[in-house]
Amino acid sequence: MLIYIHGFNSSPGSYKATLLKSYADKIKIPDVIEVPTLSFDPGVAMNQLLDSVHRYQRRHEIRPLCFIGSSLGGYYATWLAEKFDSRVVLINPVIRPYELFGNYLGYHKNFHTGEEFMLDMDHINQLRKYEVEEITHPERYLLMLQTGDDVLDYNLALEKYAAVPSIVEEGGGHEFYGFDRHLDTVLAFCGINCLKEYS
Repeated sequence: MLIYIHGFNSSPGSYKATLLKSYADKIKIPDVIEVPTLSFDPGVAMNQLLDSVHRYQRRHEIRPLCFIGSSLGGYYATWLAEKFDSRVVLINPVIRPYELFGNYLGYHKNFHTGEEFMLDMDHINQLRKYEVEEITHPERYLLMLQTGDDVLDYNLALEKYAAVPSIVEEGGGHEFYGFDRHLDTVLAFCGINCLKEYS
């Protein structure tokens, strides 16, 4: 089971989430990927993610759980992976968002849903609760970066996840261009045998 965690001001309709869901449909494993719609409020978003995990655990006690997080979703995914001893794929993850998001205080409109909201200091301070100081099992992580990220400094992620297996591509952008080329790799890392396990 995969839980894809979208980034700030994004949605399940994002580029990578759509690719994952379409690919899962194509190879006939549509029930394997869940993409929850997350609140901009960090505390609410984490509760939504925990609800997704607990629903999964009630339905599928045996199948492995894997998180895939993009940008702010990567920050959340790291905390969840450590909490649940799960595998995790991080795609251009944000590092210390509570330091970065001070630049985004005020009103916003979601790119995908049209929802309007206001980001304030309380939201930023909530993010500190989910900081992971030490990666306990780097072998359970896969880091995916593109050096052309126009939103985040990819070097910060390289430093934070220095011991983690990584895919670093020159150029690209924050949304990770060409993500479709890595779908099989991502699913295999998450423990999903696309040809046999769900056929």
